[in-house]
Amino acid sequence: MIIYPTIEDKIADRIARSSGEVFIRKDFDDIADYNQVGRSLCQLVAKGKIVRIGYGLYAKAGISPLSKRILPRRGLRDLATEALKKLKVEVVPSSYDRAYNEGFSTQIPTGRVIGVKGRVSRKIGYDGKYAVFEYVS
Repeated sequence: MIIYPTIEDKIADRIARSSGEVFIRKDFDDIADYNQVGRSLCQLVAKGKIVRIGYGLYAKAGISPLSKRILPRRGLRDLATEALKKLKVEVVPSSYDRAYNEGFSTQIPTGRVIGVKGRVSRKIGYDGKYAVFEYVS
């Protein structure tokens, strides 16, 4: 008996083989149509393979050794930066990063504020923690 892989299996395999951490729905357009991809991604979220970090944005997940909860494998700043690059938004150092790097401030930036060139009207985050975007000209 031949067992054909499901759409969910194909998507999970592509995620596992990918070197990136963030995925958008468009990454799976060649596998199935929009709704089928959405359902498969929802099933993968329910199984704990990936985490939803925004509208149409997903990240690889792992189990936290401390809290035993399912969390993204990377930090919020890395995920948001990679997601913005996938969405073709230019990422630059924020005013906090520049002040610290130039020696004007001794406070280390938290990484939640990300400098962007262009408008971003998207929420990127998880578990109630979201990245803040600062327009830098």
